[in-house]
Amino acid sequence: MHALDAIDRKILGYLQSDGRVTMAELAEKVGLSVSPCHRRVKLLEERGVISRYIATVDQKSVGLHVSVFISIKLARQKEEDLNRFARAISKWEEVLECYLMTGNRDYLLRVVAADLSSYEAFLKNKLTRLDGIASIESSFALSQVKYSIALPV
Repeated sequence: MHALDAIDRKILGYLQSDGRVTMAELAEKVGLSVSPCHRRVKLLEERGVISRYIATVDQKSVGLHVSVFISIKLARQKEEDLNRFARAISKWEEVLECYLMTGNRDYLLRVVAADLSSYEAFLKNKLTRLDGIASIESSFALSQVKYSIALPV
């Protein structure tokens, strides 16, 4: 992998804050002309540094008022059990993030729901129906203090 230079990092910083910036605006902000700036962006895309462009949607604006962090302990930590769990939860749109963890829990999930009854339905109809789960602990977020998808480049 090629090292990122200062201009690459500036490009990434600006694109993370506004993915719809025009190439002309981006070039001006990072101190390049349009063609070299465009080449750098294309190279960052080809190298996989920029993996995609998305719109960030406000969770509450679309009726998803509940955020839940769920700790999962599996009955066994064999590779096939880990893979089965990962395959199952990757299909569920309520699960925004899932991490395989160290420590006393195997997975940490971030789940969104419209309300408590919607979360209860997710829990009863999906999560508790998975084989191999030893325990589920849910923690409800009271408020969001910080949220960012921008990496500190």
